[in-house]
Amino acid sequence: MMKFTFGWLKEHLDTDRPLGEIADKLTMIGLEVERIEDKAKLFAPFVIARVTEAKQHPNADRLRVCMVDTGDGKPIQVVCGAPNARAGMKGVFAPPGAFIPGKNVTLGVGKIRDVESRGMLVSEFELQISDDHEGIIDLPDDAPVGVNYAQWTGLDDPVIEINLTPNRADCTAVHGIARDLVAADMGGFKDASIKAIKGEFPCPVAVKIEAPELCPAFALRLVRGV
Repeated sequence: MMKFTFGWLKEHLDTDRPLGEIADKLTMIGLEVERIEDKAKLFAPFVIARVTEAKQHPNADRLRVCMVDTGDGKPIQVVCGAPNARAGMKGVFAPPGAFIPGKNVTLGVGKIRDVESRGMLVSEFELQISDDHEGIIDLPDDAPVGVNYAQWTGLDDPVIEINLTPNRADCTAVHGIARDLVAADMGGFKDASIKAIKGEFPCPVAVKIEAPELCPAFALRLVRGV
């Protein structure tokens, strides 16, 4: 099994072919595409928003009633239970109708303790980005309000998963997959040369080849400071 993003593939393949055509060609040349996860569609409703106001919920100690600016000049009321929800912060807003993958639910307009909530501010867990569900996503001050969150973070890049057969070890790297697509007339090859890195310290491991006729070459490299 091999997973890579469309953007990663394009670092090695110079092409203007659409994703669907690339996927069809991969299967045709023996690199069977198992599935494509298009997160751009999944994350389409989620936008960067600013909390302009956060007041205590009148009927719940652990809830806040937030007014959220999504960039269109029309504040939206959201009831939020996250401990880090506060006025002035920037987060990720999901409108009614958005599907929340981490909870497997589709949002609707509702009332929470008699206060209307028109959407929600989401956590990384609710977007299945990480297991963090202690609070809502807290974005830096320079995050652009109204912009699609996935596009801003690069999470909108489709993920391609192919089923490799044992004889295609060359395609366990994106470089090899790109090379095959070039051979199938799907674009040009971006063959960036690998720069040699000079060793800066002696190798602390002694190597002795006991059967040079069976091992004509041996290479070893120690990396420090990662």
